Amino acid sequence: MPSIFNTIDKIKPAYDMVYKVVLLLCKLLLVVDIAITSMAVVGRYTPIIPDPAWSEEVVLTCMAYMAVLSAALAIRRGAHIRMTAFDSYLPKKVVTSLDILSDLAVFALAVVMIVVGWKYATVIGGRGSYVSMPGVSKFWMYFPVPLAGIAMVIFEIEALYNHIKGLFVKEGNK
Repeated sequence: MPSIFNTIDKIKPAYDMVYKVVLLLCKLLLVVDIAITSMAVVGRYTPIIPDPAWSEEVVLTCMAYMAVLSAALAIRRGAHIRMTAFDSYLPKKVVTSLDILSDLAVFALAVVMIVVGWKYATVIGGRGSYVSMPGVSKFWMYFPVPLAGIAMVIFEIEALYNHIKGLFVKEGNK
């Protein structure tokens, strides 16, 4: 049985790469967010720096991407808020089983985010445009939800695998 886990463990670099790409995207969005917000605030008080009408909508869209993508990143690190008050009183296998149940629930949420988020992005988002940028579809405002759902599915598959592996492989044998 451990040989199966050793074979599957070879996929870990792909998960590491996806994590790094999503993290880089969040960092770039944060830089863009800060730059646009700074330009808009300074532009209100300085006549030589423009205060673009589109700044608020772009900043809010960037924040939406960062919020849901960083939540997906937290799945991989196990950094989400969770109830652990009774973990020390329960057998380890029960705690791992509850973690698997939790992972399955989050996985289901991620699938809903992909399906419903894509429908919203294409149907509702496809019909409208930003007020200050009429040439840009509101698709981009709804797209963070299915995008984060995809990242969540990827990271939940890894979390589920790690919990299942924890049931079969002793800590010293990893």
